[in-house]
Amino acid sequence: MTTTLYGIKTCDTCRKARRQLADQGVEYRYHDLRADGLDADLLDRLLAAADWQTLLNTRSTTWRGLDDHAKQDVDATRARALMLEHPTLLKRPLLAHGETLIVGFDPARYATLGA
Repeated sequence: MTTTLYGIKTCDTCRKARRQLADQGVEYRYHDLRADGLDADLLDRLLAAADWQTLLNTRSTTWRGLDDHAKQDVDATRARALMLEHPTLLKRPLLAHGETLIVGFDPARYATLGA
């Protein structure tokens, strides 16, 4: 089963997730959203697994840095466009494990991966 962790190198929560996966001996691929990017196909796969309201991080520094016009009238189409333009608007970490997508770091759910 393929496991991929999506995040950014500078995110403390992503580091915690990586540490827990390593401690559990879970093999995974790390995809840095800044360095490796975010294309439409990947975003569409993520959106198929979780709704846009769950994936869009409106508490992020990136969101706060957007002008007010960009933040108005956000719907699924607008959110998708914003996330493609600014990949750091995705909540992180995102852990894709088979058909499951875990949004955010949940130590208890991560613990089940090594079992």
